[in-house]
Formats: sequence, C-alpha cells, structure tokens
Amino acid sequence: MFGRWLGNLSSRGGRSGPLSAVAVPTGAGVLSCRVLDPVNEPVQHAELTLTDVMGRKVVTGGTDPFGSFVATVPAGEYRLAVSAEGFTPYRANVTVGDGAHASMGDVTLQIAQLAALPEPGDWDLDPLHSSIAFTARHIGLARIRGRFNTFAGAIRLAERMEESAMHVVIDASSIDTAVKMRDDHLRSGDFLDVARFPTMEFYSDRFVHKGGTRWAITGALSLHGVTRTVTLDTEYLGVGHGLEGETRAACRATTELHRDDFTITWQTMLARGIAAVGASITIELDIQVLPKS
Repeated sequence: MFGRWLGNLSSRGGRSGPLSAVAVPTGAGVLSCRVLDPVNEPVQHAELTLTDVMGRKVVTGGTDPFGSFVATVPAGEYRLAVSAEGFTPYRANVTVGDGAHASMGDVTLQIAQLAALPEPGDWDLDPLHSSIAFTARHIGLARIRGRFNTFAGAIRLAERMEESAMHVVIDASSIDTAVKMRDDHLRSGDFLDVARFPTMEFYSDRFVHKGGTRWAITGALSLHGVTRTVTLDTEYLGVGHGLEGETRAACRATTELHRDDFTITWQTMLARGIAAVGASITIELDIQVLPKS
C-alpha cells in the first residue's frame, strides 16, 4: 500500500519509514497522495492545491516524476484539488490530524473530453476581442508591461489541424506601455526602429498537438529586419458564440524572445552593472478568430 510505502505517523515523534526524516512542527501533519492515470501510470507535473474551509490557498505544488506529492500543513479540514493537462479535475475533502499522516493513497484522474476543434476553412483574427501583450524586465527588478494596439491576422484551418497555417502582422509603431516618453524611445532606432521596419510578421509552418488542449505553433518571426524561428506554446480554449450568435474560436499563446536574436542590442548599464533593459521579452497572445465572411 502507498501509505505503508510512505511510512506511518501515529503521533508526534512516532514516525517510521521514509517520513521519519520529515520535521513536523507541533500542530501540523503530513498529507500525501500519488496521482495516476486510468492505466495506473504516474501523472508527472499534476498540479495540487489545498484550500482551507474559508477557501484560502494553503499549499500549491506539483507531483514528482513518480506522480507523488507530500506536504506538511497545519492540522485541520481541507479541500484538495488535483488537475493535469488532458484530465478531468479531481476534488476531495481531507482531514489532517495533529502529528498524523493523512494519506490519500492513489488518486486516479480520468481522461477529459477534448474540446471540439473549429470547422476547417479561413478564419480572421478579431482585433476587438484579441490582444498581443509583452512583459520585459526593467533594471533587473520591476516588470514593464505593454501591448501592440494595431494588428491583423488570418488562419487557414485544414481538415487535419496539423496542416493549418497562420499569418499575423503587427504595426510596430502601435507599441503602448502607457508612458509616452518610453514608447517614443522604443519606436526609435535604439529599439524597434519603426521608420525602417514598420511591421512585425509571423508565418507559421507547422501545428503540433502536445496533448489535451496544448499545441505548439512553430513559424518564422520577422522583427527588426531579422527572421528567426519561434514556437508559440498555445492553449486551445474551444469554440463559442458571441452576443450576435456568431461562431468564435479562441486560444492563448506565449513565447519568449531574446533581443540579441533580432539585433536589438541597445543597452545602458546602471550602477553595479545592472542592465536597464532585460535581455528577454515574454510575449502573450489572447486571440479570438471569426469565420472569414
């Protein structure tokens, strides 16, 4: 049994087995479980959240390569939620006693029903319900957040989603960080140089299903006169309908760009050698598309 493998906790100071090395403070106990799929294989990187009776998060974490999770928590009543990509979430109540080991044993997750894919055909990006945002480090401390206000795009969805194609064009001058002086600098030759390179473009060359709702969209990004291959880590959100009954499909995607890869090398060093602008930028896309009219 999994509980015996972990060792037993009968009272403070009465532990044996592997958990005997775990220091448990007075008034606390140990919670453990192992997360498995329907064929009893461990689910790696499942996410677990433990909340108290007031709904406040007490512990969050992930399973190890063997699907196991162990946490020391204050004694009390809790709600456990377990989730993993491609599986239906699992929820249960659990009581952790003072100085005790509360073993949930094996938690088996069931395969989730996949969201229906959009109909094949040509779809247009809806700029009114989409966003292209970015986050960069400033002086190694604060995060600067911004967005591009003007962009357009189209997706041709194939019968086999893997054979689909996407093209997005972004107006580089539409960069917006809510600070005019900073935005003017970002448009200048030190950074985007929008006078010479007015647009950024992304052409996909393949869609790869990563399991569940996860896809990887790989393609060529042209920025600042340089073209590099990038991959969008994409979460498909499904098909829905707008207020006027129109069909919509949605996804979220992220990627990380390195300024040097696109020869955006301007840099100022502050005291102690701290860079004024970070070397990497996180791009976040929240996209809705409509069937082409």
